[in-house]
Order: sequence, then C-alpha cells, then structure tokens
Amino acid sequence: MPIQTLDCYIPAGKHKLPPLPYPYDALEPIISATTLRLHHDRHHKAYVEGLNKAESALVEARRQNNFTLVKYWENELAFNGSGHILHSIYWTVMAPEGCGGEPGRCTMEEINKYFGCFSAFLEQFVTATTKVEASGWGILAWNPAWNRLEILTAEKHQNLTQWGVIPILVLDVWEHAYYLDYQNEREKYVKCWLNLINWFEVENRLILAMQGNLPLVLTDWDPE
Repeated sequence: MPIQTLDCYIPAGKHKLPPLPYPYDALEPIISATTLRLHHDRHHKAYVEGLNKAESALVEARRQNNFTLVKYWENELAFNGSGHILHSIYWTVMAPEGCGGEPGRCTMEEINKYFGCFSAFLEQFVTATTKVEASGWGILAWNPAWNRLEILTAEKHQNLTQWGVIPILVLDVWEHAYYLDYQNEREKYVKCWLNLINWFEVENRLILAMQGNLPLVLTDWDPE
C-alpha cells in the first residue's frame, strides 16, 4: 500500500481549505449532510481565514518591527492554526459506514503494547472524549519523545496538549460537529462516530507519524 507524505512548504497567510474526500451525504445517517456542509464550509473555513489573518499580521509586525499586538496574534495563531490542523485530519479519518476497515497491524500492535488491549483503548478514548469540558477534541497521538501512542483531550483546539505529539485519530466534540444530529447527547454521537473511523487512514498516519510526518490531506489507501 503506497503512502504519500505530501510534504510542502506553505508561505505565511496562504493556507487553503482542503476539500472533503467524500460527498456531503457520505457519512449519513451518523453525520448528516447539513451538519457536514456547515462544519466544513463555514466553521473550518473560518479557522483557515483566521490563521491566514494571524500569520499576515505577524509578517507585517516583523516588517514594521512593531510587536505591540503580538500576544493577541500569537493567541490567534495557536487557536486557528490548531483548528485548521485538527479539522484537516478529522475529515480524512472518517469514511462511509462499513468502508473504513479494521485496525491495521501496526495500529493494533501499538495499541496493545501501551493500552493493553483494544477494548481498553476504546473505552478510554470514548470516555475521555465525552468528558472534554466545553468545546474540544479527543485525540489519539503518536509521541516520538516516548516512542508510543497516547490519548489526549484538547479544550478548544490548542489547550491540554503535549509538546511534540502527532495526532493520528481525532474526534471533534465542539457542538457544531454534532448538535443538529444529536442535540446534547455527546456520548451517543461519540459512540456512533466510531463506526465511521477510516482505519486504513489511521494505519497510514501512524506509520507516517513514526517517520515524523503529518499530512493535512488524505493519504493513499486502498480499501480493497
């Protein structure tokens, strides 16, 4: 199975909204076309625009040697940049129900090595993600500092992380990700969402993370 790293240099202020790798209705009934369209076309787009604005403002600050607003723009950089990265991964680690396969060899090996078994990993991931305070994410990440996986949660997009981790499986639990379909039943959304996981993509992302790579688009995978 070929894997592309898709490495590229992105100049400041030139980030673009990545297209969805499937039609808006592809994840129904678990995620409706209405939710997916609003989530991708409006919310994710806003993070891309916010990131570009922050980077452009910092370019101008450096040009003028005027860092009066640096605290504000650094906060915007962290918030919108993290939102763009996590959303870009989120779209790729989902597939239409029944098309995402099973956890790959490398994924299962690393899960069993650290979490003990797949069911223990799943229980921790579901519970941790459900209990994120306010808006945020559940994240399975590779930590190259410790050479193993870890489950983290993020409040907003950028809080509560560990330095150096590379996300390989992320679940958005901001209300805009599920409220139209599940109202306030976050746990129901989280459990239903498990059926959308694209394990082919997770396997590829884990292998790439072990090599220090973090693509923001779908990697090459073949469900056949």
